[in-house]
Amino acid sequence: MTKYTLADDIVITGRKGGRRTFPKKFKATLLARDGEQCQLCRGTFPGNTLQIDHRVPYEVGGDLEGELQPESFMLLCGSCNRAKSWACEHCENWKAIKDPTICKTCMFASPDHYQHIAMTQKRQLTLNWAGEEVQDYDILSRQASAEGQQLAEYVKHILNSRRDP
Repeated sequence: MTKYTLADDIVITGRKGGRRTFPKKFKATLLARDGEQCQLCRGTFPGNTLQIDHRVPYEVGGDLEGELQPESFMLLCGSCNRAKSWACEHCENWKAIKDPTICKTCMFASPDHYQHIAMTQKRQLTLNWAGEEVQDYDILSRQASAEGQQLAEYVKHILNSRRDP
């Protein structure tokens, strides 16, 4: 048997009980709202593999008291949840500032309408090709290789060449 203990200095003042487990009914509510789709990469995954995640990290915003509010949570695939965790844990807002309003304007909380990614001015677009679309991906990949470019840079080059002068 293993015994785990927490040092007093890592318990966040005013947050009784720590994280909570989410009821199955709550996950069903999120699945009904978003479908079996990761809210960051937009990939489709079996509902039982998607993970419930706070839009504003628990470390910054804690858990809201009372009833769970679906708008405060999102479903993520395991890979995106890990990427979000890593980015948030290295963000200055997580480490020192702890302002939930900063998190709410981050891509990791609002992937469709955001102002920054972990307090850095950048934008990110994740594209997934599935089924017959894979052929389009393969064509782009071959074209990029023929031009001596990585695929992401090649796609940016195509978009830049289509700008109005």
